[in-house]
Amino acid sequence: MEGTSNAAAALIIEEGQTKGSQNQESGATSAHTVGHDSWQQMGFMLVIVFNCGYILSFSNLILVPLGWKWGILCMFFLAFYSLYSQWLLSAFHFIDGKRFIRYRDLMGYLYGREMYYYTWAIQYLTLLVANIGFILLAARSLKEINMVFSGSPVRLQIYILISGLAFFIFANLLPTMSAIRRWLAVSFIITFTYVLILLVILVRDGTSNKSRDYEIQGSKTDKIYNAIGAMSAIIVANAAGMIPEMQSTLRQPAVMNMRKALYSQYTVGLLFYYGVTIIGYWAYGSSVSVYLPEQIGGAKWIKVFVNAAVFLQSLVSQHVFISPVYETLDTKLLVLEESMFSRENIKRRFFVRGVIFTANIFVAAAFPFLGDFINVIGSFSLIPLTFVFPSMVFIKAKAKASTIQKKAWHWFNILFFTLVTMATTVAAVRIVVKHIQDYSFFADA
Repeated sequence: MEGTSNAAAALIIEEGQTKGSQNQESGATSAHTVGHDSWQQMGFMLVIVFNCGYILSFSNLILVPLGWKWGILCMFFLAFYSLYSQWLLSAFHFIDGKRFIRYRDLMGYLYGREMYYYTWAIQYLTLLVANIGFILLAARSLKEINMVFSGSPVRLQIYILISGLAFFIFANLLPTMSAIRRWLAVSFIITFTYVLILLVILVRDGTSNKSRDYEIQGSKTDKIYNAIGAMSAIIVANAAGMIPEMQSTLRQPAVMNMRKALYSQYTVGLLFYYGVTIIGYWAYGSSVSVYLPEQIGGAKWIKVFVNAAVFLQSLVSQHVFISPVYETLDTKLLVLEESMFSRENIKRRFFVRGVIFTANIFVAAAFPFLGDFINVIGSFSLIPLTFVFPSMVFIKAKAKASTIQKKAWHWFNILFFTLVTMATTVAAVRIVVKHIQDYSFFADA
């Protein structure tokens, strides 16, 4: 495979750059930590953040539209393809002796200024929409806890405000992606405890549920659009579109370390988030909820614990996925000569995070449709970032060294996934428009 030669070249570059600061190697200034973390920390983080509360929606968003045969086939095919694409992209963290700590820097270096801004726009759209989705997810979990103790819970928008404020506080206490290491052990315990409890409950409910069916509902047109939308959700389950930013935190050799971390995600991590998806669909069939905890049976404490765990785990996951946005703003607005926790930088960081969360809380409150956000993330922006751009990088960076067959393979990836992007975007927009027609703004969804 072409990645073998890519990795060798990248590792040679790294070996020649082991001296000096990582920020100097990258040729770019950053307010955040660069070149510090181990692959174990990164692997641990990937396993945790991809087992976030979003996995509680995947049974409904992936398998209900696709059914067993096509659902399982697409899940594992796209997981393998996601691993391959990110594995390939990680080899180009170093090009011409330069370290690229941001996706937009890499694309801009190879394709020019317009691609720099285009990559910046679609990546940040992905990350900001994901953050809105996390706010909704955390709010839903708090509302479910309230419903355990009250038959008339307060409006979802109140919980959206509470969740947004909690995220805002967390973002100021832990300002960078690397700083999340202090929470990883606790988050790991919380995440896998709630996942294991949930799996036990799902197996119990599925065993006693004799009336479930797996028929795909809707008209022929609805089935086609919903199936296309399910592809977006599968990609959201497996990728975040920020490999260079994550890789930037790793110590040398960054290529090898990033790949080791990816192997952790696509083995241990995938086992759990696909496990919940498959068993949830098996337990409830085509009637499975878009948010599993509202459907599970059992004692009250189980629902309370699962939803509380989802809320706490969402703090960590959303922080990781929004960190590239923080990094850009912090690098631009903070005083880089001072500590992240200097009085001046605390004030500036408070303002930056405040603007982001004020906007995201408002949008989440106005459009409280969790599944729609997942589909939108995976369609317009995440597919190009995950599948199209890595092949573009290969073609440009290896223009002279690659064979005709390899170039043809990567051109196929570019063209095919560009078409997939167009199809999934149309499907996602159709669903959003339908829900806007069905629900009023600021609906108590």
